Amino acid sequence: MSSGHPVTCRFCRGTDGEVVLDLGAQPACDHFPAVDLPVEEDPRHPLRLWLCARCGLAQLAEDPTTPEEPRAIEPEALMRQARDAIDRVAAAGLLPAAGTVREFGSPHGDSWLGLLADRGLVAPAPGQRADVVLDCLGLLHDRDQAEALELRLDALAPGGTLLVQFHSLAAVLGGSQWNAVRHGHFAYHSVTALTGMLAHRDVEVTHAFRFDLYGGTVLLAARRAGGAGPRDTAPLSELLREDDRLGITDPRRLRALDRSVGVLADQLHAHLEGAQREGRRVLAYGAASRAVSLLCRAGIAPDLLPAVADASPAKHGRRMPGSGVPIVPLERVRAAGPDEVLVFVPDLVDDARTAWPEVEAEGGCWMVVDPGLRPVRVGPRA
Repeated sequence: MSSGHPVTCRFCRGTDGEVVLDLGAQPACDHFPAVDLPVEEDPRHPLRLWLCARCGLAQLAEDPTTPEEPRAIEPEALMRQARDAIDRVAAAGLLPAAGTVREFGSPHGDSWLGLLADRGLVAPAPGQRADVVLDCLGLLHDRDQAEALELRLDALAPGGTLLVQFHSLAAVLGGSQWNAVRHGHFAYHSVTALTGMLAHRDVEVTHAFRFDLYGGTVLLAARRAGGAGPRDTAPLSELLREDDRLGITDPRRLRALDRSVGVLADQLHAHLEGAQREGRRVLAYGAASRAVSLLCRAGIAPDLLPAVADASPAKHGRRMPGSGVPIVPLERVRAAGPDEVLVFVPDLVDDARTAWPEVEAEGGCWMVVDPGLRPVRVGPRA
């Protein structure tokens, strides 16, 4: 679906580019209606991923939705990764022994400021620039990428370090994570594109760190060109080579995401239909935003998936948009004795097993849906 207007890049303002993934009209991924509201009244909006030919930034071609307040409870894996990231950044000599830090927040996960305070970093005085500017999964939520990057650089003191962590487009493409594309997430950064965006502002990347979170996140450390300080560009070079191997700025290669949409959707629908025929009870855990378009494309309704349990009280009494699957407290289904529980985000598996031990105790199994339907192999608990 097209809006009828040319797309303008959210960073470089170029208009030369191509749509590489078109998911059609989809409900807003962070709008969870009350469970008694009719599904057919859910508003739907175009959801298209566009690749800029000039700067290589993948981005939403349009997004007319208004983001709602975040309702999710993020996985413990996110904070484990934050602790790991801070340890690695500190070991690289990128955190001053006593300095200031400013964080640009994100709807995903808790603040890192407490962990950084333990290392002697404090908030700057009003009007003061910070020695460290941190953005963890925040930049993608800004409609105007040029303005957002400028805000972060304006907050950075001379000689300071900018830390930006993002879900890598290489992980999205390499893992066929097409359902990571959602309303409210305006930009899908690759190491190649973000390095170029920073260079355009005379900022150079000095370090790169890779993590397993979400199938592949990257943290880049950068400072203004010519600044003194530690440097280790070997990991950055490796990530750039990986981008090149994947063809991360080649629209023909990125269209593999479009081709993978029907594969997962058909697989999920067939799996749930098969479970229904065999009399197996299947429920789900974690009303994740990335599950919205998947359930819609797969044609899943409450007859195939009666409920999804979620730890967030703000989602209880609501339902998944577009599909109508109710979102319920875990207590509602704890004793249901499901034969199988679907988990839409792999990073939630540990949280799910801890919260719902009855599944395994009663002979049930866990299935991860993203990026492909597969059983979770679990060992005995300690």
